[in-house]
Amino acid sequence: MKRLCAAAALVAVLAVPLGARAQDDLGARAQGDPGAEALAASEMLAEATRALDEADGAASRVKALSQTVRAFEAGLRAMRVGMRQAAIRAQTLERDLASREGEIAQLLGVLGSINATPAPVTLLHPSGPVGTARSGMLLADVTPALNARAAVLRADLEQLAALRSLQNNAAQKLQEGLATAQEARTRLSQAIADRTELPRRFTEDPLQTALLIASTESLDGFASGLSQIAVGEVPGSLPGIESRKGELPLPVEGRILRRAGEADAAGITRPGIVMAAPPRALVTTPAAATLRYRGPLLDYGNVAILEPQSGILLVFAGMDVVYGETGQVLPGGSPVGLMGGLGAPGGAADDEIVPAELLDAATEWTQTLYIEVRQDDTAVDPALWFKTDKDE
Repeated sequence: MKRLCAAAALVAVLAVPLGARAQDDLGARAQGDPGAEALAASEMLAEATRALDEADGAASRVKALSQTVRAFEAGLRAMRVGMRQAAIRAQTLERDLASREGEIAQLLGVLGSINATPAPVTLLHPSGPVGTARSGMLLADVTPALNARAAVLRADLEQLAALRSLQNNAAQKLQEGLATAQEARTRLSQAIADRTELPRRFTEDPLQTALLIASTESLDGFASGLSQIAVGEVPGSLPGIESRKGELPLPVEGRILRRAGEADAAGITRPGIVMAAPPRALVTTPAAATLRYRGPLLDYGNVAILEPQSGILLVFAGMDVVYGETGQVLPGGSPVGLMGGLGAPGGAADDEIVPAELLDAATEWTQTLYIEVRQDDTAVDPALWFKTDKDE
């Protein structure tokens, strides 16, 4: 009779639905393999490290180091994505296992009861040979399903252990990548400081610049007075960007938060666009341009104003560091600045691992860059000049 109870318990266990585990399998495959994501990110970081070792010997150190910093940005972003997917998957498994705690305990109890009983005894039935045969048929039907249920549980536990190991390894790789990326940025800053080959179109007059800033109440007024700060300006203009209208690359890797004319949380509208960018992201020139101004301005933070051709100004605001000297002609794709780091000013380090509470869909976009385009002293929609996803 005791064995009949065990068989009845088997049927009861198998009657319980598999729960979230079976439903999650398809979703997990659709979301991508966290292990594959982390491996790909590790390879990207390794390639960026090799590029950093080769950059010092490149003919143009600034260009090589700029590409290396961008490679680290991509690798670190991919690593964070992989870690986030692993964390989400691990949390899903933990919740599923916790919700099935009673079912699992019952399953383990039945398995333990069967394993402790010799097979011939399990098949004996008090009603005689017919009952014994029926009991055997019942166990024969139940055993495959029982094994399948145990296999699902085993797979869950193995996957959870693998995800924990993956998270530990990925965290170490991320920490190493952050340190090496900071080294690449330091080398880039030094290479820019050592650069002497760039042509200059004019020399900045510090006194006129200070007077212009003091008398300015808006970006409009400051931009229209930029000619006042130039001394000994070379006449003429750069080749220009008219032929590239609508195709200029955005200056930073990120996504558009607000388009021209869209109000922010305070209800303020501006004629430019606001981009969300990763911490310490590199900001580059979309085309060869004269650096008309660099430094703090009004409430825009650190600003770089570029002139790719006469009558057109590109304004980038909100950077932590601005590269170059006013009056220099910067090549297309040249570094013009770096975004800030995580945390409040004077708080967290520039390159820390993203805190657990920020591990959501927008983890990597914690900085904002304001982009404004001015044509003939009038602000125009940057979407007319830059290549953006209009359906974004």
